[in-house]
Amino acid sequence: MSRPPVELAGIVRQHGAEYRRRHNLPRDHLRLLHAIEVCRTAALGGHVERCGHCQHEHISYNSCRNRHCPKCQSMARAQWLAARQAELLPVEYFHIVFTLPEQIAAIAFHNKKAVYNLLFQAAAQTLLTIARDPKHLGAHIGFFSILHTWGQNLQHHPHLHCVVPGGGLSEDRQQWIAGRPGFFLPVRVLSRLFRRLFLQALRHSYQQGQLHFYSGLEPLQDLAAFNHYLAPLKKLDWVVYAKPPFGGPHQVLEYLGRYTHRVAISNHRLLAHDGERVSFSWKDYRHHNKTKTMSLTAEEFLRRFLLHALPRGFQRIRHYGLLANRHRRRNLILCRHLLSVPEPPSDEAPPSTTASTTPATESFHRCPLCGGPMSIIQLLRPAWSFDSS
Repeated sequence: MSRPPVELAGIVRQHGAEYRRRHNLPRDHLRLLHAIEVCRTAALGGHVERCGHCQHEHISYNSCRNRHCPKCQSMARAQWLAARQAELLPVEYFHIVFTLPEQIAAIAFHNKKAVYNLLFQAAAQTLLTIARDPKHLGAHIGFFSILHTWGQNLQHHPHLHCVVPGGGLSEDRQQWIAGRPGFFLPVRVLSRLFRRLFLQALRHSYQQGQLHFYSGLEPLQDLAAFNHYLAPLKKLDWVVYAKPPFGGPHQVLEYLGRYTHRVAISNHRLLAHDGERVSFSWKDYRHHNKTKTMSLTAEEFLRRFLLHALPRGFQRIRHYGLLANRHRRRNLILCRHLLSVPEPPSDEAPPSTTASTTPATESFHRCPLCGGPMSIIQLLRPAWSFDSS
């Protein structure tokens, strides 16, 4: 794959110091900018590789491993997908998206951890409740959810992607109940329950003093103002929609490879950087997914990018129902038994992502000159210890 003409790291290295000087940034944002600046540079150390045939040598520097860095997601994505491949069932899969209204997204801006957790909880409870209802599927289901906080233009747009097998276990766990082909659950019913559950949970968080309001939302510290702000949302249609179903496990993996470890913007969407402005491609979903170009000042570009820095330790991929971590393996064995399909072969664990823990004799890839095997012959110490999270 060819290297993109513009990279996020280059933009941060050129404008990061000035941006930090002009803005009072939280520690997580400072850590993120620093991680991208030093990613794959001598500051993090690395290793020297030598070709076993032509003796060509090459220096590879370590990555920052920050989950917001567009360079550092490939190995994490591959490892996660390998685990999911063993968990997929031979059934139709569905893709449900839950989106927060703009008024709630504004509250989430200064309450990311609290509101994003509510988004996960309300969406999960909605799917589990409606699927269990005998009027709909009448089954216990499992699924995983992936949080995205951005739109194509890098504005704040929190939404949840849920990938759900099209069926589940009966109440007595003795039968696999399959949904209708091409249809999972009615999105209008999902939308109304999601709206009710989320608003209930948001009010509870407010009562517990877990929400904070600044700038234009500061008046919401008053309970009457908060209730008045939420009142119109009870009548608003919250956006919950079902994308076309996947044909099967292979299509699910192809989709997940694009979505699971995606960051707010990839290097391949960056088109130009003239030292003052950054241009990138984006899809305008309101105009038939037409691809357009957006140009922002470097300062505005960095501001929008940092909107999507998640709180430290926040889990952006979560499993629920039959696929919840605690009982996932046992439930999958039962589901495969009821579907009369064999257990998948167990694969060996994927290799480590850090050069510092890799034996110096291990071959990583092929020589760019002759195609021979490249092996590590020397480890390079980092200039300083570094916290990448």
